[in-house]
Amino acid sequence: MLDLCRTQGFALAGIAPLRPMLHEAEMRQWLAQGKHGTMGYLARHADLKANPAQLLDGAQCAIMVADLYATRNEQEQITPPEHGRVARYARGSDYHKVMKKRLHALCDELARHWPGTRSRAFVDTAPVHERELALAAGMGWIGKHTLLIHPRIGSWMLLGGVLTTLELEANHHQEPDHCGTCTRCIDACPTSAITPYTVDASRCISYLTIERREAIPIGLEHGIGPWIFGCDICQEVCPHNSPRTGDVGKANASYTPRRASFDLVEVLAWDEESRRAAFASTAMKRATLGMMRRNAVIAAGNALRSLPEGDAQRSRLRSALRQVADDDTSDPQMRQLATRMLQA
Repeated sequence: MLDLCRTQGFALAGIAPLRPMLHEAEMRQWLAQGKHGTMGYLARHADLKANPAQLLDGAQCAIMVADLYATRNEQEQITPPEHGRVARYARGSDYHKVMKKRLHALCDELARHWPGTRSRAFVDTAPVHERELALAAGMGWIGKHTLLIHPRIGSWMLLGGVLTTLELEANHHQEPDHCGTCTRCIDACPTSAITPYTVDASRCISYLTIERREAIPIGLEHGIGPWIFGCDICQEVCPHNSPRTGDVGKANASYTPRRASFDLVEVLAWDEESRRAAFASTAMKRATLGMMRRNAVIAAGNALRSLPEGDAQRSRLRSALRQVADDDTSDPQMRQLATRMLQA
């Protein structure tokens, strides 16, 4: 079975037993504290997440896989100060489609080799706690930043899987926690979203720039820095993503970056057609035009604070923000935000 996964090009694979969620109590406490922000679907689907076997009648196990979208030996590009940064996972093709296509092929192989087997593929959008299943499948440990880490290839990975009625021998190896006393991810988070083994999503830059449709709380605007879609800081500082010798895996070519950042002035001038063209075939389509313009205003204001007086790009960003602030046809909240960022 794992060989079938490897033939589909997945970097990691494992078999997880379908047992009730180990950290259900912690998940429900996290929800009760409102740390899921505006992501109401997480609360609505909590019962399914707690028991993934409910998603497929007769399911016996989950075949878990991981795609590498970057490797620990790749050096990050330097982003121009007038640009807004994009998280690494979103710089190439849409991972939902890239992984789902191959997982469906895996389901077809299961049906061909074992007639009568029923399977269901999932990538991110189903009410499944992929990280906990990947942990149970022996694919790594869950770090203090709550992401799965593999001791050899690190954490630059995307998770997916297949629920199946086929009885397979589940993994019996549990990767130990190698975080130790390290707190780099906690210390580096600009919005203080991370505490050991939990993330307050309502403060997380990825949530704020990708999931939150409403205005971003004023106290968190400066912490967002240059990010306009997602954030990689907790992974960038992780020792388990630092360069090393030997086999560190190979990133799937589908995730080869098309661009790592966007010119902020250009984003502020986008219309809907421009947004669609820029995000075609990527996972960034989730962010609306209004969200991207909001994110760009914040990133531009943050850039102003770091650029010296007289700098050409500083003047360019200030002029673009002033145009938004003075635009009578613009959304009032957007105008207020631009005015505030000009004064910061």
